[in-house]
Order: sequence, then structure tokens, then C-alpha cells
Amino acid sequence: MAALPRIALIGMHLESNSFAPPTTEADFRRLCYLEGEAIVVEAAKAAPAMPLEVPGFVDELAHLSFAWEPVPILVTGAEPGGPVEHGFFEDCLRRIVDGLKAAGGIDAVYLTNHGAMTSTAEFDPDGVLYAAIRACIGQVPFVASVDLHANISNRMIDSVDAFVSYRTNPHVDQRERGAECARHVVELLRGGRSATALVRLPLTPASVTLLTATGPYADLMDEAEARMDADARLMNLSVVGGFVFSDTPKNGVAIVATSRESATHARAAALDLARRAWAGRERFVRTLTPISEAVALARAAATGERPPVIFADSGDNPGGGGRGNTTELLRALLAAGATGVLYGNFVDPALAADAHSRGVGARFDAEFNRTGSDRFGERFAVPARVLSVTDGRVVGQRGIYSGRSVELGPTAALDLGGIVVVVASERKQCADPVFFTMHGLDVAQATTVVVKSRGHFRAGFDLHFRPENVFEIDTGGLTAPVLERIEFRHLPRPAFPLDRSAAWDAA
Repeated sequence: MAALPRIALIGMHLESNSFAPPTTEADFRRLCYLEGEAIVVEAAKAAPAMPLEVPGFVDELAHLSFAWEPVPILVTGAEPGGPVEHGFFEDCLRRIVDGLKAAGGIDAVYLTNHGAMTSTAEFDPDGVLYAAIRACIGQVPFVASVDLHANISNRMIDSVDAFVSYRTNPHVDQRERGAECARHVVELLRGGRSATALVRLPLTPASVTLLTATGPYADLMDEAEARMDADARLMNLSVVGGFVFSDTPKNGVAIVATSRESATHARAAALDLARRAWAGRERFVRTLTPISEAVALARAAATGERPPVIFADSGDNPGGGGRGNTTELLRALLAAGATGVLYGNFVDPALAADAHSRGVGARFDAEFNRTGSDRFGERFAVPARVLSVTDGRVVGQRGIYSGRSVELGPTAALDLGGIVVVVASERKQCADPVFFTMHGLDVAQATTVVVKSRGHFRAGFDLHFRPENVFEIDTGGLTAPVLERIEFRHLPRPAFPLDRSAAWDAA
């Protein structure tokens, strides 16, 4: 009897914001760090605490009745943050390489990673990882999936046989993309052929323009889907928007095609869609709502003059490396005497601990940023009452956290008088109403909801707020979408929209 095909499972997820503090080993171990059989065990759980591409991959092979032997190596990930400490990256790389060598006889590899990781010593650690895996495994099938905010290098694409990026933003298709990769691995193991091609544009848009429900990016995603449906030779056609705050020479919207026919066909497909993307580049410019206008909207919603609203504190998205502690919008709402407001999550472990020690019902002067004040997160105090405290452990209900175990650390809901703030100990973007409901707070009763999130909240709060009642607020922070205010050092220039005169020649 022939031996079962042995498929290695590897993952390393980090979206690096080059303007944020370095991401440490502790950050990875706090969110997800799994080696060996622990990967398979976690993937089988009802609410896994790991990138959902892995259980999606495993489940699809079961659905296909494909008999295989998993070779789990290492799967790890951290919340978006600064460049990973290079020593930890090198340790992970060594563990992956050693694991592949020790396993021997690998028939295929599935790698899931974010794709926008930088390190304290390397712009393209993802590419280093891809190339190292290829060097270990020789010519066996190697399939990779990435976030659509990845920054794609030639080294990455030259290393793989098939390449897949997310198609939804907010990201609610991780399981589906893992399942797609499983199908590609099976096809390649059964003798299928493939070739990949990358076309990168001098187009570095802010993430707020990369939504996939409507807008220019949505139109490109729809076009990619249509072309895959119409051309059976295309295994995959990915439109990767990139993450501008990584600030690397490989930044830029990337079109990646995987062809079943030839490299020439892949290149032609990628170029054709890239031309369309470049022709519509002016649409990747967004005007945000000023704070003064946000305050007026909140007042009007509180008095019933307009429907309830939800504000994205765009400059401070923990899902993009923001620290979750900026005070600009909160202080403006407090100064205006705003009422009916739910605000989350403010990341302040010291304040959460203080509230826990005082207990529910306690009244005190809540000191925000008492131990972690910085350029954007000023220290200030305001009278508060403790409404609720929790241990911060919850299973997500909607959007990107749906069905996932999430740990916020000790949390507290503080009533500031018209504004209720959820204070958390761990950095997580507020993309799921469960972060409020875990404290008994009713989102449906609020007239204004403020979330420290860039766009993923849209999939979590869509039951409560129609698109016309969603506003992205022009706030400062490490993820501020007004790119002209950012001192980029390594982006390829000229690049649109920073340089309106940027040119691209498809030839």
C-alpha cells in the first residue's frame, strides 16, 4: 500500500506597522504559538485560537475524503504591531527549517502567513521564510495564502506553486481561503501543473479604501472573480491591496496570478487586471470626517434628529498596529457633553486593573494612560463609575472574530457620564459587538458607538448600522489614513496617491 501524502502545516502571522514599537516573542506567545501535534489539536476545536485558514485547510481535505498525513511544524501569530524582533524571527525560521528537515519525505507544504511582516533587521522576512521552505522541500507542491493587506515580494512568488489572498475586507473568508489552498494542494499532488506571476503597481492606498463591499477595490475583486469563472486556466487571481504602514520597498498594490497553463498566461492575466487597477487609481482617495463634524453627528443622534451612528477611530486601529490608547476623539466627545455613547476598546491594563480592584459600583477618578502615555495617548483623568468587570475571555459572535476564542485580559466598563468606555488589557480592535455585550451593554440602545477599528467593525456591527450611518473619523495615531502626514522613509516613490504625478508603464 502506498504511503499517504505527507503535508506540512506552517504559519506565521504578523502585520507590521513600521511606526509602532517592535513585536516581541511574548506578543506571539500571548496570541498563538503552536508546535507539532498541538496545531492539529487546536484546528479541531469548535472555537480555535489560531489563524482560521488552518482549520479551513484541514476540514476541506476531510470534505474531499482525501487521505493524508499531517506534518505540523509551527503556527504562530501576533496582533498587528511593529517589526518583529529579528532574533525571534530567526528562531522561528530555524524551527521551521529544522522541522522540515527532521520530518523528511514531505510531499507538499501549506503555509499561511499575513504577508506584511517586517523585522527589526529585514524588510522582507516573509520572502526569507518562503525561500527557506522552498530550499528545504525541493520541487514538491508549495501553496501559500496571505491577508489582502500583504506586501508581496518577488521572492515570495518565485518560491510557490500557487498563491491565494483573502477576497473579503472585513476578513471573513479565512476558512474559505484555507479550503481553497487545500484544493490546490490536492490538484498539484495529483499531477496538476502551475505557474505564477506578480505585477506590482506604484499604488499605495490607505487601508480605508480597500473595502470589498463597494468601491474601487470591490470592483477589482469582482473582476478577478469573473475572470477566474470565465477562464478555467486560472487557478487563482489575487488582488493584494498591501499595507502602507509597513513602509517597505515592496509596498504597492499587487496582482498575483496562478495559471494552470504557463507563466506567459499568468503574466498576461496579472497585467490585464493591473491595467484596470491603475486606470481607476483616482478612486483610491478618501476624505475622512473631521472630529468637529463627528461631535455634531453624535449630538444630533442623541436628540433623535438623525439615526444612530458608528464612528471608526481611524487613526488608532489596534488591527493595524495602533496602541488603542489615543484620546483625541474621546476627549472631544466628553468636552461636548455627548450622551448615549458606547466607546471601545480603550487599551489600558493599569486602568482595567484599577477598576477590578475597586469593584462594580465604585466611583473614582479614572486615569487614562497613567503608565503608558505617548505622543497620541495623553494622560488624563475623568470621574467614572465601574459598571462591570470581566476576565475578558469570550468567543466572537460576528465578523472577523466569529467562532474564535478571544482574550482581552481583564476588562471593565466605565460610565463617564453619557459615555461608557470599555477598557481592555490586551490590544484587540473593536470589531465585534460582543466586546460590549459581554458587559451587558446594549448596542441597539446606543445613539453613538465609537470603535477603535479601521474597517473590520463593519462586518460585526452591520446589523445595527447601515453604511450611510458609518463614519471614518480623521483622528491621529499610528494608523492615520491621511498619508501625507506620515513621514515614510522606504516606500517606493513616486507612488499614488502620495505622488499624484506617479506613472506606470505596463510594457
